[in-house]
Amino acid sequence: MSPTSPHPASTALLTDHYELTMLQAALASGEAHRRCVFEAFARRLPDGRRYGVVAGTGRFLEALESFRFGDAELADLERADVVDRPTLDWLADYRFTGDVSGYAEGECYFPQSPVLVVESTFAEGVVLETLVLSILNHDTAIASAASRMTTAAGGRPCIEMGSRRTHEEAAVAAARAAYVAGFDATSNLEAGRRHGVPTTGTAAHAFTLLYDSEREAFTAQVEALGKGTTLLVDTYDVHAAVDLAMEIAGPELGAVRLDSGDLLIQATEVRAQLDAAGNTDTRIIVTSDLDEYAIAALAAGPVSGYGVGTALVTGSGSPTASMVYKLVQREDASGVMRGVAKKSKDKTSVGGRKWAMRRLSSTGVAQAEVIGIGEVPSNDGDDRPLMVELVRGGEVVDHQDIHEARARHEASRAELPRAARQLSRGEPVIPTVYEED
Repeated sequence: MSPTSPHPASTALLTDHYELTMLQAALASGEAHRRCVFEAFARRLPDGRRYGVVAGTGRFLEALESFRFGDAELADLERADVVDRPTLDWLADYRFTGDVSGYAEGECYFPQSPVLVVESTFAEGVVLETLVLSILNHDTAIASAASRMTTAAGGRPCIEMGSRRTHEEAAVAAARAAYVAGFDATSNLEAGRRHGVPTTGTAAHAFTLLYDSEREAFTAQVEALGKGTTLLVDTYDVHAAVDLAMEIAGPELGAVRLDSGDLLIQATEVRAQLDAAGNTDTRIIVTSDLDEYAIAALAAGPVSGYGVGTALVTGSGSPTASMVYKLVQREDASGVMRGVAKKSKDKTSVGGRKWAMRRLSSTGVAQAEVIGIGEVPSNDGDDRPLMVELVRGGEVVDHQDIHEARARHEASRAELPRAARQLSRGEPVIPTVYEED
């Protein structure tokens, strides 16, 4: 959280009813204080995806610090008769005192990767399930889509501009996740204030339509924002608008934006028009329902940057990362920690506390996701440990700065095999293998 952000309200009721009824039953039976290990992971990647991108870890850690049941929250639970008095009394004193580790934000992940590991009593850990999954599933889905888009963009800048296509709070989270995965800026001002994501924006068609003529609109914008502004040129006639934009701003015109039509053909025509008039430095920004496939199709065109909205904030066809939060280890009656696992059809889990390592070749190319059960997997000298300590004894020790996460993602993606950059449907680009103690 940035120093200018307001302290958030309690996050304790951002949870499901059954988390607290499980707690009540466990408290009543005397089993609530057994030591346990919970893990958040995805059994599989979204259909056809070759890798995923962890995002939302920093937001979860902020939410964890505000996971407190104050008077208002307790009164609401009592009014709704959600849990009994002993459980309310326990919740009134709730403070997470356990440990959390996991993949650093921005890291690529694969099926079964132990993205987040919570070690605590059953009571302290079980009530965090919904909070963990609601944040990680959303932000990871957005970052995973954003990574495919920035890969397709091939170094050309991408701007997140999907705020008007999703919930107002989801818009802020999406802008943050997109930045982690390589987007350069967002249109969302709250994401800039709260998370430090660079913001940008100029004008929409409504601005042009406000004036009696396009000339008046362009003149007003240039006079207010400078010649380096971006003029939207497809309200009426693109060719005429580009001529007008160059007449008003001259060779210092920053950019023109295309938001409709065949973008590849129009960008090619506009580039020729700009160059012929000497506006060789004027950039061409394209928007209009772009996704990673549309961006890839524009790679051969003279496009300077992309503005992406709906497809990004909805995960480009995969709006959730399908992560789950499972109990994988618990203390038995004799005090020994033992692995536990779900065995139901199609929803199995692997018991035991996990550690993860990225197996790399001698040239630094990822070969496998190696998961150790019960101990850290062996390192042949080229491998890279993936788990970092996030919370120790209930205190956050690593808040996961998004600028560091952005650089981390670039490095993590770069070490994947070349097939990871393909947009065609395929299997995960590296396998997941297990090592047991």
